[in-house]
Amino acid sequence: MQAFNSSPPVEIQTRDRIINAARRLFAAKGFDGTTTRDLAQAAGVAEGTLFRHFANKKAILVEVATNGWVEILTDLLTELSEMGSYKAVAQVMRRRMWNMQKNMDMMRVCFMEVQFHPDLRDRIQTEVIDKMTDVAEAFFQTAMDKGVYRRMDAKLVAKVFLGMFAVAGFSDHTLIEPNASPQEMQQMAEGLADIFLNGVLVKE
Repeated sequence: MQAFNSSPPVEIQTRDRIINAARRLFAAKGFDGTTTRDLAQAAGVAEGTLFRHFANKKAILVEVATNGWVEILTDLLTELSEMGSYKAVAQVMRRRMWNMQKNMDMMRVCFMEVQFHPDLRDRIQTEVIDKMTDVAEAFFQTAMDKGVYRRMDAKLVAKVFLGMFAVAGFSDHTLIEPNASPQEMQQMAEGLADIFLNGVLVKE
C-alpha cells in the first residue's frame, strides 16, 4: 500500500520559500534594496523560478503584505467568535500581540513600503484593515446590544481596540520590550485591556 504523503506539492513549497525569503529581505533591506537575485539566492531557487510564480518583484511584495494580514484577520475573527466572555479582552490582546511579534518582518515591510506604493496601501486597506474593523465592530456592537458595554460608536471602539494592540505589538521601540517573556506579554495585555474596558479616570 502506498504511504500517504501529507506534504504540500513542490510548487507550493517553492512559492512559500520565495515569500518567506522576501519577507526577511524586504524587512532588512527594503523593497528597492532587494534584487531578484537576492530573493532567488535566499529562497534557494533559480532567478527564473521567481517569475514562474510571480509576474514581477512588486507582485511578491503584495503577496508578502496581504498574506500576513489575512492570517491575522482570520485569527482575530476566530478568537472573537469563540470568546466565551465579552470581558475576556485581555486574552485576545495577548494572543494578538504575540502574533504581531511573530509576524514582525511582515509588519515592518508593510509600514515601510506602503508610503512608497499607494496601490499596496489601498489593497491592504480594502482587503484587510476594513475587514478587521468590520469584524471588531460587529463584535462590540453585539456586546453593546447585550448590555455588556455602554452605548457608543461601535466602529470607533473597534478602531481604538485594533489600534491599541497594533501599537503595542508593532515595534521594539513601542510598548513591548524586545524578546518579552510570556509573563510580560500577559501583564501588558491585561494592562491594555484594563485601560480599554475601564479607562483611566477614578470612578466616583
